[in-house]
Amino acid sequence: MSTKLSVNINKIATLRNSRGGNNPDVVRAAIDCQKFGADGITVHPRPDERHIRYQDVRDISKIITTEFNIEGNPLEENFVKLVLDVLPTQVTLVPDDPGQLTSNHGWDTIAQQKYLTGIIKVFKEAGIRVSIFVDPVEQIVAAAATTGTDRVELYTEEYAKNFRNDRDAAIAKYVGAAAIATQNGLDLNAGHDLDRENLGFFKQQIPMLQEVSIGHALISDAIYYGLENVIQLYKRALQ
Repeated sequence: MSTKLSVNINKIATLRNSRGGNNPDVVRAAIDCQKFGADGITVHPRPDERHIRYQDVRDISKIITTEFNIEGNPLEENFVKLVLDVLPTQVTLVPDDPGQLTSNHGWDTIAQQKYLTGIIKVFKEAGIRVSIFVDPVEQIVAAAATTGTDRVELYTEEYAKNFRNDRDAAIAKYVGAAAIATQNGLDLNAGHDLDRENLGFFKQQIPMLQEVSIGHALISDAIYYGLENVIQLYKRALQ
């Protein structure tokens, strides 16, 4: 199975915002990522708009020729409205707190099952594919299947952190979680701290992987190797 690479361009917006103006241009970056071979574009707007802004999302939606994935917390009313206005290919629901630096945990799909079922229904009725961000815990993944979501995205920070020490131990719980997802009819995404070093092994051990969304590592690599070249390097790691 081929795995799609969705490029998260939040970090490009962070650089732009550090100086004001429109350099670098995030819409141009989205166009170029697609031209250079990305299978999708990911954005994760937050309420303080410290990187991707809500208007960026609307502007990018007009030029998308691949898949568009919008990540965020549906507890934010403005986020829900944005997604329903833009109608992306996929919405990835992430339980971030408003001031959180970056995503650091998945949904408790057992305790929050009722809420997730309701909000997922809202997006699916609008024709949007839904993925929910979860930790690699088999019970959590199994419970996710009862919410109506199409996919789960495995939160991979722990895997990335432990990869160099013992990659077999680092991947073990992800393999188990992926198996439970497949058994329950869920498609599988993954993201957070995946990079050129650890991506190939993750894909090798979880061949049913549908999509990875990668931002920080890919944009950091692009500083040294160039955006076009880096996208191809990441796609090669997924083969």
